[in-house]
Amino acid sequence: MDEILQRAILVGVDVNSDPNFEYSMKELANLAEACEVEVVGEVTQNLQRTHGATYVGTGKVEEIAQQVDISEANLVIFNDELSPSQIRNLESAIDCKVIDRTLLILDIFAKRAKTREAQLQVEIAQLQYMKPRLVGLTSSLSRQGGGIGAKGVGEKKLELNRRRIEDQIYALNKELDHLVTARQTQRKLRKKNALPVVALVGYTNAGKSTTMNALLKVSSTDSEEKKVFEKNMLFATLETSTRHIHLADNKQFLLTDTVGFVSKLPHQLVKAFRSTLEEVTEADLLLHVVDISHPEHETQIKVTNKVLEDLGVKETPMIYAYNKSDLADDAVIPNQESVKISAKTGAQIPELLELVKKHIFDDFVRAVFLIPYTEGAAVSYLNERASVKKVDYQDNGTLMEVECDASDFERFKHYSV
Repeated sequence: MDEILQRAILVGVDVNSDPNFEYSMKELANLAEACEVEVVGEVTQNLQRTHGATYVGTGKVEEIAQQVDISEANLVIFNDELSPSQIRNLESAIDCKVIDRTLLILDIFAKRAKTREAQLQVEIAQLQYMKPRLVGLTSSLSRQGGGIGAKGVGEKKLELNRRRIEDQIYALNKELDHLVTARQTQRKLRKKNALPVVALVGYTNAGKSTTMNALLKVSSTDSEEKKVFEKNMLFATLETSTRHIHLADNKQFLLTDTVGFVSKLPHQLVKAFRSTLEEVTEADLLLHVVDISHPEHETQIKVTNKVLEDLGVKETPMIYAYNKSDLADDAVIPNQESVKISAKTGAQIPELLELVKKHIFDDFVRAVFLIPYTEGAAVSYLNERASVKKVDYQDNGTLMEVECDASDFERFKHYSV
């Protein structure tokens, strides 16, 4: 049986003249489109504070009901998170399925999750959202089989009482913990290798994955084999990918791509994805990718930085890559810690790489080592891990002029001349 086409009315409340309200509503329409929902109308209201029972005023509830009838909509999407009682009251008054922005984003994440870890994280977030809303969501989803909110947790779980949902969350968290432990083990191994870690952060669809692929192209690793999925869509990927960037001068670092952010990112998702987002907290440098062609890119920067702050990321150095510059030629970047790039065309990627190198290799030192011929392993190590500037074979050993990190200098300083 074909799934019913979803036609939605969007509803937003501008509380105290929020300067970002208009953009937030446009973004809600984009989120609906990402869920293959046709937007057929919009209702907005300016308020000093929202109404406890129905979020919007009674007059607006009637207006929404009229719009639903006129446009033959079968879904109403609110731009903010609704309480369980608000969902019940609105559905009773409008006689239509009502969801909020949080459930919409959760549904997108459920559709995009590919790995077991991402699927577990999304399902935990869905169940945490559902737990206090069992009564409201039961009536909501009974209006329509399938559609938003039915992915992953679905109708079969609506009969579960809160106790069983808590048991399920516990079981999923236990499975997730095993995967998190494996990720932490990988992170410890990376730390042992002493390679610097650069984490890509930014708003969804800013071009983080495309930037990673562009940086892979300048790496001596097989870029085609290591490429990550990229697509012009919201939350194209939820998986955290880490790639080894090995440069021509033997400098190396790890590049990590993380899940994109969005305004009003549901706290359930931030909590569920905390283990994934820990990759950001452990990084030596944050590479903040910004879509400079987007008219609201400054708002997107603020949202991303606020999420990072909530994660406890405050001290980590950050540089900005203003992406899609081919679509915004006249845009001006604010300071020296930023560069305009086009990840798609490769423009200014070498300049971005130089900026990254300036930060993560600032502890590199120039040194001259005289290594006895009996210590061939040391020569091999430096050839592999250091930037070798000059080699001279002398009577009593190999004279190597190198640029290496401080830890390697300490390791071989007894050969220093």
